[in-house]
Amino acid sequence: MVSVIIVSWNAREYLMQCLSSLCAEVCRYPMEIIVVDNASTDGSSEAVRNWYPHIKLIENSTNLGFAKANNIGISASSGQYVCLINSDTKVLPDCITRLVDYCEAHPKGGMVGPRIIGGDGKLQRSCRGFPSIWNMFCMALALDRLFPSCKLFTGYLLRHWPQDSVGPVDILSGCFWLVRRQALEEVGLLDESFFMYGEDMDWCKRFWSHKWKVVFVPLAEAIHYGGASSSKAPVQFYVERHRADLRYWRKHHSRLAVACYFMLTCLRLLLRAAGYSLTFLCGRPAREDCRHKVCRSLAALRWMLSTGIKQRKCSLGPNLSGATSTTRIPLANQS
Repeated sequence: MVSVIIVSWNAREYLMQCLSSLCAEVCRYPMEIIVVDNASTDGSSEAVRNWYPHIKLIENSTNLGFAKANNIGISASSGQYVCLINSDTKVLPDCITRLVDYCEAHPKGGMVGPRIIGGDGKLQRSCRGFPSIWNMFCMALALDRLFPSCKLFTGYLLRHWPQDSVGPVDILSGCFWLVRRQALEEVGLLDESFFMYGEDMDWCKRFWSHKWKVVFVPLAEAIHYGGASSSKAPVQFYVERHRADLRYWRKHHSRLAVACYFMLTCLRLLLRAAGYSLTFLCGRPAREDCRHKVCRSLAALRWMLSTGIKQRKCSLGPNLSGATSTTRIPLANQS
């Protein structure tokens, strides 16, 4: 059996479309469907109860975030395979069947994911490499954009790869995962310290660390519209993405690597803000989009710098900052 878990927050229309796509055509194996609602106020829970009474609905009293809500759903599931799907995703025919078939034929496949198509019909890049100092440097200077076909510069977003072949990848986007229960029991649940974003990098890294393969299976396909929840507060969610990335680096890398990442990210945000500002002032088309990107880059840069200052004060010791060198400054209240 396959346990399909969908976490939703104020994405009623997308959620209804996602649930309607989960028919027998997408999975020839028995399915149980679990919806975990993160205290939506748009009638999502009521719609699920009215239109899909056979679906298990879990209603959280507050927005617990992506990782924790999924963990709640996983704990309530019983399938041999667990499929985590974003609410703004439409599952296409045979998608889950093909993912399960791959796992059945490859016992070391711990996590698999489909080819993701955007709402505009174009490929969404759902595979990434693990972040490193080198590929963060390439992104900061936009080398990955200037030379998108060069593997040397595109190690993070993998722009050089058309994503048209089956194979192991470092990271699969969290919009659609199918994981083997046996692997899940060894690797553990999602890290709930990631409120939203970053949990995909962390979980995939842990799967690889436990010798389970993470595999991209393009014969399986799904449509991901994207931004169903983050569009409610785009700047806030952009900052949240950087918060999650920094948390990932602090968890998995040395202090020196974290410092390098921090500086490269600040440089990238500064250069992006300057570039979009120049485009805006030149009066080119899409000025409103440029203005938005300037605002979100500056907001993320301010957050990064404020976090860096707090961290520095934390490490100065009691004589200079009033805090001991072992004091840990939290990133922020992510609830």
